[in-house]
Amino acid sequence: MAHNPRFGIMQPYFFPYLGHFSLITAVDDWLVFDVTQYTPKTWMNRNRILNPNDGWQYVSIPLANGSISIKTHEAKILDPVKARKNVQGKLSHYKRKAPYYDAVLNLIEETFDDDDDSLVRLDVRGLAAVCRYLNLPFRYRICSEMNLNLPATLEPGEWALEICSQLGAGSYLNPFSGKALFDQTRFAERGIDLYYAKLTEFRYRTMGYRYESYLSMLDILMWNPPDAISRAAREHIVIEPATGNE
Repeated sequence: MAHNPRFGIMQPYFFPYLGHFSLITAVDDWLVFDVTQYTPKTWMNRNRILNPNDGWQYVSIPLANGSISIKTHEAKILDPVKARKNVQGKLSHYKRKAPYYDAVLNLIEETFDDDDDSLVRLDVRGLAAVCRYLNLPFRYRICSEMNLNLPATLEPGEWALEICSQLGAGSYLNPFSGKALFDQTRFAERGIDLYYAKLTEFRYRTMGYRYESYLSMLDILMWNPPDAISRAAREHIVIEPATGNE
């Protein structure tokens, strides 16, 4: 670990787009943020892949209790076996066209555990499986499994500050899209440098389909060799320091 580690903190997403992995490559510690209210219809239990006819379609994980009445780490998969088969079925149209179909199916097998109904652990296993396949470093911790002493009421821009402060982060990296949430001065007061990441599009060929932008990593993996994806993850990110009162 770096002497003054850089942290990234994100909710657990289901095979997220390339930018998520770009952030992972740019930090020393990845914190899976699963201690706040669950938000239905987000990237935590679904993502987008190509539709066999045109455009895109959702691939999703049905939940037994996906509502705002639970914390994210309490979200349970309705039927892990059925969910795995559904994902495999949604991907089957790639079989005769995508050169890395078999490799992706192997990643799906690695990710799903038929005896584990935790959505968070499913999402984390997916991130870990992809990072191993791409040879990307992935040092992570899950917030709900740590002894963090977090105030009960925090504004959206305060969670990262509190977590970074308690864990001794030297800096924090957040997507540029969330810039309005953060106060650079408050980070500086606690000795934490604040950075933003601009994530750019990675375009690739999808033989026999019309290309769709910013799809799940599942689609990217279907069409591209691991070394090309690893390189794209590192190249399609621009990191800038925060300046002034953000």
